[in-house]
Amino acid sequence: MLLSRTKAAEDPAKKKELQEKQKKKLPELEDFLNKRDYSGAIALLEFLRNTGQALPNTELWIGFCAFHIGDYAKAKHEYEKILEKDKSKSVGEVFTFLSCCLFMLGMYKKAEEVVLKGPKNSLQTRILFHIAHKMNDEDRLMALHQQLQDVLPDQLCLASMHYMRNHYQEAIDIYKRYLLENRQFLALNIYVALCYYKLDYYDISQEVLAVYLQHFPDSAIGINLKACNHYRLYNGKAAEMELKNLLENASLSFSFAKDLFKHNLVVFQNGEGALQVLPSLVDVIPEARLNLVIYYLRQGNIADAYDLMKDVDPSQPNEYILKGVVNAAVGQDQNSKENLKMAQQYFQLVGGSASDCDTIAGRQCMASYFFLIRHFEDVLVYLNSIKSYFYNDDIFNFNYAQAQAAVGSFKDAEQSFLLIETEKFKYDYVYLSWLARCYIRNNKARFAWELYLKLEQSTDSFNLLQLIANDCYKMGHFYYAARAFDLMERMDPNPEYWEGKRGACAGAFQLIIAGHEPRETLREILLLLNHTNSPQADTMVKVMRKWARDNKINV
Repeated sequence: MLLSRTKAAEDPAKKKELQEKQKKKLPELEDFLNKRDYSGAIALLEFLRNTGQALPNTELWIGFCAFHIGDYAKAKHEYEKILEKDKSKSVGEVFTFLSCCLFMLGMYKKAEEVVLKGPKNSLQTRILFHIAHKMNDEDRLMALHQQLQDVLPDQLCLASMHYMRNHYQEAIDIYKRYLLENRQFLALNIYVALCYYKLDYYDISQEVLAVYLQHFPDSAIGINLKACNHYRLYNGKAAEMELKNLLENASLSFSFAKDLFKHNLVVFQNGEGALQVLPSLVDVIPEARLNLVIYYLRQGNIADAYDLMKDVDPSQPNEYILKGVVNAAVGQDQNSKENLKMAQQYFQLVGGSASDCDTIAGRQCMASYFFLIRHFEDVLVYLNSIKSYFYNDDIFNFNYAQAQAAVGSFKDAEQSFLLIETEKFKYDYVYLSWLARCYIRNNKARFAWELYLKLEQSTDSFNLLQLIANDCYKMGHFYYAARAFDLMERMDPNPEYWEGKRGACAGAFQLIIAGHEPRETLREILLLLNHTNSPQADTMVKVMRKWARDNKINV
């Protein structure tokens, strides 16, 4: 028996009832908006549009939601569709919305042209205010500043401008004023926390941020800031845990911040994966370029670091600082006075500015400036004021120890050098030579000699040998001076090395006679003299052997 392929007639009443049930099952747009699930809202709006059930102003709502998740290109597309359909004045505000998208996409000139087509209102003034800032039009910026009124939206716009221009305290004053008037403006807490973070008050930033996170524990920006505070207060591991928890639990509505999270994880993991993540973000996240430069500097890749920074026109303190560091590295590497001069200027600009002179970074800059001009007493004034923040920081301790040694504080310098744990530093000639000098000046010449013995044969090892020979001679550690001069004489039969060895052997013999050096040392001094074919050496050996016989010393 064949089954019929004819479709059974549908009951219109049942069909309508089924559609009504399906419609009731769909969530409401407001549900998504209340949860700040803008990705979900877009999915609902597009579904309704595609099934012929579009809500009023669907394009406007999609544009709104896309803007809030950072998909400015999609929002721009929706607003452009509205303007293509309707040229009347009734959609004038859409020009303003479109301008916001263009601004966020970095198309500042186009954003200015479009916003001027919209209605003249306070939002237009605020957009033009920010465009003037981005285009470095100071005269227009000041003129638009005068048009801002003492109302919440305008004042928040002004506070954001203060933030971008590094006037963090001015921004805090505005935010706090409105917070005192209305505690329900919870988002202001995160803005205040951001300002305190920029001022290096990480503990205060964390306290203020906690108020916001109590109400919005899944806030991407909030948790990211919390992670950054943990990085500054504790370590990268603590920060990494905060961010990883967010990445594992966050909804799709936080996709706009994924690039920021990837960037920050590289920082928290001390540069791990930098070359896989940062290059693609250089033109997306401003800090990505700076952190890639830092990565190159840590790897000793000065050329690539310089290439990334050479065309950067600094406007923020961290950009000036990095410009200074890169120029200092190039100047020292290539012995370029021009680059060193530029480094000095950048460091002095930050360290001497009213907004940064009392920050940790500002004091580091002044220390770096004085370091480059070799005013080491001034270096120590600044480094002493911030050393409690850098006890376990090897770079800080390296610079601090060099400055201490340069002013003759060799005991303190030795302690600072020995705090350093980075293997790369421990094999650096600057580290070895200064530590050897500290040992010698602190009457620990044997430790300086052991440093040389650990060093592989190279140009640096010969230079270290010369330093030990000359410094030990000056300080009266004649036995180790004689050993060093002897080795140099064997490598290069230079008459000067023999003269140094001869004086050191005589000095050591004198110390033995005076009882300041063990008598057993005489045997080794005689061996050193036997390495030289010289009548003077023979004469010295005869004198020493006679003294040994007279004093019943077996040599």
